[in-house]
Amino acid sequence: MLILNVRIRDDRQLRSLTGLDEFQFKKLLAKFSAVRRKQQYEMYTAGVAAGTRQRKPGGGSKGRLATDREKLLFILHYHKSYPTFDVLSTEYDLTRSNAHANVHKLSPLLHDTLVAMKMVPHRHFVTADELKAALTGVDSIIIDATERAYRRAQDYATQRLYYSGKQRHHTVKNMVIARPDKFILFLGQTFTGHNHDYTMLKTELPPDQDWFTDVRVLVDLGYLGIQSEYAGEQIDIPHKKPRKSKTNPDPQLTDQQKAENRALSQVRIFVENAISGIKRYNILVHCFRNRKANFDDRVIATAAGLWNFALSY
Repeated sequence: MLILNVRIRDDRQLRSLTGLDEFQFKKLLAKFSAVRRKQQYEMYTAGVAAGTRQRKPGGGSKGRLATDREKLLFILHYHKSYPTFDVLSTEYDLTRSNAHANVHKLSPLLHDTLVAMKMVPHRHFVTADELKAALTGVDSIIIDATERAYRRAQDYATQRLYYSGKQRHHTVKNMVIARPDKFILFLGQTFTGHNHDYTMLKTELPPDQDWFTDVRVLVDLGYLGIQSEYAGEQIDIPHKKPRKSKTNPDPQLTDQQKAENRALSQVRIFVENAISGIKRYNILVHCFRNRKANFDDRVIATAAGLWNFALSY
C-alpha cells in the first residue's frame, strides 16, 4: 500500500500510522477480513431473499482500497492521525467524497471486529449482577472520567450543554472503569461537557443497587460523596485538604493522610495510563469535527478496543 508514494518501511513507521506493530496488525487483519466476509455474505443472502440482489459476491467495480489490508490500514490511519478529508483523499488518491464514504463504511466494520474479539469494553450494565459477572477474577477497579475537545455549536443553548467549566472550552466526556493492569472494563456513554464526573457515575450505575459490595473501588476527589451513597466497605477516595477558616487558618493534611493519598495515587495512576493509551489515537485528541450521529461515541469505543487489543497481544 502506498501513502504519498512512500512504502511502509519498518515496524516503527507502521506503529506511527496505525498504533499497532506488525504482529498486532496481522492478528487484527485476519479477524477484520473474516468479519468483512461474513457481513458481505449476510448482505448478499438478504438481497437474494428480497429479490434485490443483481450481482454475485465480489461483483462490480473495484475501489481504490482493493484489499482488506488497505482497508484496515486506511481506517486505522484515520483514527491515529485524524487528518481532514482533503488530506486523507490526497494520501490515498481518493476524492473527498470517497474518503468520507470509506471512513463511515469501514469504521463500523473495525468496531464490529473488535467486538467479535471481545476487546471493546462493556458499555452498559442494567443490574449489579452483570457488573459482577464482568468482574470475575478482578478484586479492584479504578474509576475516572476522560474529556475531549468538541466543536463549538452555533446555537447558544447547545453551547452551554457542551461547555466544560473545568477545561474552559466545549467538550464531551466518558466514564472509564479500568483494572490495575490498565485493561479497560467499562466505557460509559458519551455525555456533554457540562456534566460532572460523579453525575455520570450515578447515571451509569445508579446508587440504588449494590454495585461495589465485593470489589475494591479507587476514585479521585471528583467523586466526593460516593462512600455515603454507594454500598461497599472498600471504596477508597483521597483525603481532601480542609478548608481555611478562622478557627483553622492554616489547614493541612496529617502525615498519615498524605501517605494514604500517595499510596492511592500509585494505584490510581493506572487508569490515567489507560486513558492516555486510548488517546494515542488523535481522533480523541484534536477537536472533534465529524457530524455524523453517534460517531463521537463509536470512535472512543473503537479506540478503547484497540488499546485493550494492544495490551492483549
